Amino acid sequence: MLSQAYFSTVQAASYLGLSRRTLEGFRCRGGGPAFIKAGRRRLYRREDLDAWALANRRASTSDPGPQAA
Repeated sequence: MLSQAYFSTVQAASYLGLSRRTLEGFRCRGGGPAFIKAGRRRLYRREDLDAWALANRRASTSDPGPQAA
């Protein structure tokens, strides 16, 4: 059940089309998708990955997004 319900860092990065290092950077600096810390592992729920991707959706490169309003 755990392997189907949660993504590892590598799987989550692949799902989002990012590199593992980019996802790890977001995790350290903030601004990335929510994750679960389970011992030494970091796990991601599909719902959290989808919500993060939608929250970062933009209409153009000059679109600042909702947080700048």
